[in-house]
Amino acid sequence: MFGSIKQAAAVRPTLAACMTALMLTAYLPASQAALTLNGTRVVFDSDKRSASMIVANPSDRTFAVQTWVNTAADDTRTAVPFIPSPPLFRLNPGKEQHVQINGLPNTLPTDRESLFYFNVQEIPQASTEQGNVLNIALRTRIKLFYRPAELKDNPVARLKDLQWSITQADGKTQLRVNNPTPFHVSFARLEVKGHGQQQALPNAQMLAPLSTQTYTLDGIKPHAGLQVEFSTINDYGGYTQALTLPIQTVP
Repeated sequence: MFGSIKQAAAVRPTLAACMTALMLTAYLPASQAALTLNGTRVVFDSDKRSASMIVANPSDRTFAVQTWVNTAADDTRTAVPFIPSPPLFRLNPGKEQHVQINGLPNTLPTDRESLFYFNVQEIPQASTEQGNVLNIALRTRIKLFYRPAELKDNPVARLKDLQWSITQADGKTQLRVNNPTPFHVSFARLEVKGHGQQQALPNAQMLAPLSTQTYTLDGIKPHAGLQVEFSTINDYGGYTQALTLPIQTVP
């Protein structure tokens, strides 16, 4: 499908191999990285040629920076229809760099979003005065949602269409949500409550388009009248207004 870009995708591991000698690579949350991004996610509209991010260096150190896009598998072999430019650059203290994520011809689904990841790896500049030291190359990884132009709805407006139910299987209570929409749903908060029962589900797994997700509940018994209250992360990284929906009890 993306055979024409496999050669470009292979460049990244070659560069990494040259630069990570005597270096430990780690994937850590963006809050622990020295470099910062101007967003927590990228929404790539299919009718646009590119999307852009700003990589800033508020620290007092100089870094080499490497950027690439990959899939949830987080490998270097799967070709993807995106090429960041520049893929490798120097970022001095107090400076910033615009990175343009260019889209390539593709055959991705047009009836739903597709999920990719934008990666930024910071490689500290080695000092000749330090001798043999171990430098840490930190990587920031954020979601990139490819959104087909055919999707005209507002993702936030479609949250009310999520269908919630609760059941018991193998002695465990399970909350099930069906997503009939073409959009990904990233939960900022998810809580089940009603009839004196209450349970929050921290770090609830993201809900894919046109799919069903199940969450195990501890201490919640199926009962008519239960409700789910949730908020999600919008296109700009902010939280949506809390929404409360009924939960159907399934025998």
